[in-house]
Formats: sequence, structure tokens, C-alpha cells
Amino acid sequence: MAMRLPPVFLAAFLAMNLPLAAAPDTWTYWIQPCTPEAARSTNCEAADSQLAVWALEGWEKASDGRIAMKPARDKEEARLRVFWAGGNLHLYGETRPIDVNGRRGAELYILPDLAALGDQIAKAGSGDKLYRDTVVYLTCLHESGHALGLPHNQNFEDIMYSFQYGGDIVEYFARYRRKLLAREDIRRNSGLNAGDAKLLSGSQ
Repeated sequence: MAMRLPPVFLAAFLAMNLPLAAAPDTWTYWIQPCTPEAARSTNCEAADSQLAVWALEGWEKASDGRIAMKPARDKEEARLRVFWAGGNLHLYGETRPIDVNGRRGAELYILPDLAALGDQIAKAGSGDKLYRDTVVYLTCLHESGHALGLPHNQNFEDIMYSFQYGGDIVEYFARYRRKLLAREDIRRNSGLNAGDAKLLSGSQ
């Protein structure tokens, strides 16, 4: 006659035989506060830090448990360091690799001033705060993708698309902007698609 194990012993037995899930790769982050001085030199806004956090949370969710984002206690221990940049950057953003206690990290420079991004982008964002926030948010998303190891690609639908391949750049941001009715919608619409998640999977 087959012997039945009590439920508590059966659960323990199954647990011992299940493979352990790999611990997520934790990325600590620090985001430069938009102080009055920083605002004067970069045109950042205090709420831009929230956009950066939402971008990092978007990648965490897309990773399906492979990475975890956690605020650092100070800048020096952060693997990801987000800075607001002035118009002299001449780019939407830039990512520079750094070493943080023997681990891969990056400094992200985000340009929040639409007036420094050319007449078309500036015009699209004039009087439309959500378009402006879209540009800052998607720039944070793109640059943090680089920090996680993702290269540029030629797919206009992906967040890692490079503007060097051309295309309608105003529309690139506008298609995301049309998903938003309020600023909080940014958190609910990560801006990442299945192709982005696949690229992230291959980079880990």
C-alpha cells in the first residue's frame, strides 16, 4: 500500500527538490536633486527625479525578476547615477560606464531642456507639459537601458532605437505622449515593448 506523506512533509520534500531561483542583480541608484542651482543651469524640474525612478522601475518589471532597482544611501555606492545636464551636451542624453566597487555601473546624463533639443522638439513641447515629461522620461529609459548593457538598434518601435538612423523624432515621442491623460499614466505605461524585454534578457 502506498504511504501518503502528511502535507507539511510533502511541502518540505518538494521544496528541497525545486531549483533555487537566482537572486536578482541589484542595481543601486542615486538621482541628482534638482536644486535651484541645477535648475538654472539645466532647466530641470523637481519632479524629474520621479520620472527617472519610473524609468528604472520599468526596466525592473521588464526583467521578470532578473534585476532589482534600489535607492542607494549615497551617490558613491550607487551603481547608477543620474545627473541633469545642460544644453552643452548637444544630445538627449549620454551614458558613461563606471566601476563601483568592482561591479559594472554607469553615470547617466539627461538633458531636460527641450529648448536645447532643436526647434521641432521645442515647438512640440511648447504648452504641452506631458510632451516635455515624455521626452525626459523616455530619455531616462533609453540611457538606463544602455547602463544595463543594451546597445542601440534600428527598430523605430524600440526604446533603444538610435536617432542616427533618422525617422520622425517628434513622432517618436508623440506616440507615447498620446497614451497619457495625466502624468501618473507614465508610471502605468513603461514605454517598453516585447522587443525591449527580449534585448534585456539577452544582455543579462
